Amino acid sequence: MILLPALLAGLLAGWLASKWHGSAWQLPQLQHTWLVLIFFLPQFFAFYLPATRTHLSTLAAATCLVTSQIGLLLFCLVNPRLPGMPLLTVGLSFNLLAVITNGGLMPISTITAGKLIPASLLANISVGARFSPASKDILLLPEMINLPWLSDRFVGPSWIPYRFAYSLGDLLISTGVFLLLALPNSQRKVHKNVNQPVI
Repeated sequence: MILLPALLAGLLAGWLASKWHGSAWQLPQLQHTWLVLIFFLPQFFAFYLPATRTHLSTLAAATCLVTSQIGLLLFCLVNPRLPGMPLLTVGLSFNLLAVITNGGLMPISTITAGKLIPASLLANISVGARFSPASKDILLLPEMINLPWLSDRFVGPSWIPYRFAYSLGDLLISTGVFLLLALPNSQRKVHKNVNQPVI
């Protein structure tokens, strides 16, 4: 949920920065963008496409999530020098570590889950089950979570009607995406000026 605002904010900031410098805004020069498309597809089918997301087993969904995160991490590693990419890499690594060490899905504690849904609904979800049929999260007791500081432990502000939880990795990924979109033009301008000969 926090990725979309970061994406929109980065696009706006990048466009405003290019106008300020009197240049045309351009997308960052990413290499091997086909990796993003290919490795996002497992998540798309497992968690977003209504026709498939409710029919996959927990094991299949976990396999899709891990495969997708590994592929997206590979994409970051082949584009290491772009603005924001180090944060993106660390964020994806944190999420992948949390997922792998907790059975293939992102852990969410019963305490955090209780901030998202009423207690009556939470009581119907078994510990160790997915938070919802199409969720990336698995509901666990706090003491059951490995690396709890990497889990979905932060909750969106109460003034937003849609309740959601996010992880430290999600926060780093969103910050990296913002920087990736907001800074490329200004960064290239700096590099160009540095390389110009002194007269």
